Amino acid sequence: MKSLKQKVFFVNVNSEIGFKIPEKIKNKRIGLVSTSEYIEQLKKIKVKNSVFIGQVVGCNASNAVKFKDKVDVYFFLGNGRFHPIEIARRTGKEVYTASGEKFDKTFLEQDEKRKKGLLSKFFMADKVGILITTKPGQDMEKVALNLKEKIKNKEVYLFLDDTFNVDSLENFNDIDIFINTACPRIESKNIISWEDVWNALK
Repeated sequence: MKSLKQKVFFVNVNSEIGFKIPEKIKNKRIGLVSTSEYIEQLKKIKVKNSVFIGQVVGCNASNAVKFKDKVDVYFFLGNGRFHPIEIARRTGKEVYTASGEKFDKTFLEQDEKRKKGLLSKFFMADKVGILITTKPGQDMEKVALNLKEKIKNKEVYLFLDDTFNVDSLENFNDIDIFINTACPRIESKNIISWEDVWNALK
């Protein structure tokens, strides 16, 4: 019987995107970051005091974090808001994007208020759900089980799936709040990051 496993080939595709680095940050130390498809274009950026950091991968902004003491701001060359938001959260610094968006102190303050609101909801909750994904690279079952042990005086339920649909979680309306150990892109007014809960329970 032939194996059901299939070979997977990853092919890097270079792309280009129109952009303009804001004049107001050109005299600052700029950390240049991007996703894989724009790396070659990122390498061509020549701005005084800029630092080429390179690629941020998926949910991992650690590459940008390593340089936070060497740069004043970040410039993200790419599409979408997920990566620049994650960089701003992890570094606490302003992030400008190719589309002209800016994630600054105001955004971080609003994000902090959102986190505090979710933490209050968690501590008041009677029933808690922990989301666990089976996706390779995102599977954090051990973290979820350890977190379950740390949570006292609450009913805790584990939800295991490959891809979570936020809307479908509304079917479990007896769950007061969900803790996300899957992809950080899964966000809603009723989902809190496992890291925020873990730190609050220390």
